[in-house]
Amino acid sequence: MIEVLPLVSAALLAGLLGSAHCLGMCAGISGLFAVNAGVASLRASLPFAFTYNVGRIATYAVLGGIVGLFGSVIVKASPSVATGIRLMSGIIIVLVGLRVAFDLRLLNAVERMGASIWSRIAPAAKGLVPVTTLPRAFGLGLLWGWLPCGLVYSVLMIAATSLRPDYGVAVMVAFGIGTMPAMLVTGLGAARLAEMMRKRGTRLGMGLLIVTMGLLTAAMPLGRLLPSGIS
Repeated sequence: MIEVLPLVSAALLAGLLGSAHCLGMCAGISGLFAVNAGVASLRASLPFAFTYNVGRIATYAVLGGIVGLFGSVIVKASPSVATGIRLMSGIIIVLVGLRVAFDLRLLNAVERMGASIWSRIAPAAKGLVPVTTLPRAFGLGLLWGWLPCGLVYSVLMIAATSLRPDYGVAVMVAFGIGTMPAMLVTGLGAARLAEMMRKRGTRLGMGLLIVTMGLLTAAMPLGRLLPSGIS
C-alpha cells in the first residue's frame, strides 16, 4: 500500500489544485443545480449536486480499475518494465502540473480520442436533463465522467502506472474527491471560487506544486536505478 501513496497523493492534489480546469470543463453541468438553488433552498440543492458528483467519481473509479488492470497485465508479461512505468507516472504528474500552471495541452491527442466516445454518450446525457430526481443526478454524473478531459486522462495514466486494479481505483477516487469541493461550490452558484482559481498567480503556484509532487514521485524509481548504474 505504501507504494501507491505518492500516486494517490498526487492525484488528490491534481484534483484539488486543478479545480480551475474542472470548473471550466464542468461548470456548465454543475450550473444546472445552481438554477434550482435560486428557487429552492441550498439544503434542497446540495443532495442533487452531491449525488451528481458521486456518479462522476464512480465512473472515474471504474476507469481507474480498468487501466490499473491493464498496467498489471503488462508488468506480469514483462516484469522488467515496472520501474520504467513508475518513472513514467512521475513524468505524467509533471505534465499535469504544467497544464495547470501554463495551460500546456501536451496530451491533446488522448483527449481527441475520448471525444469520439463522448459523441456517443452525449445524447443519453441530454436525456437526463432537467435533473429533477436524485437517480437522474446520479445517472448524469455517471455519464459525465466520460467527458473528454485532458486532466482526467492524465490522472488515468497515473492510475495505469499503479499496476493494480484496486490501486487504480484508489488513484481515481482520490482525484475525484479532490475535484469535489470546487464542483459542489460551483453547483451551488458560488462564482468567486471560479474567479480565484482562474487567476494566473493561483494557477502558477498550484501547478508548480503539482510539478514538485511529480518530481518527488519520479525520484523513487530513479533511486532504485542509480545503485545498479553506479555498480
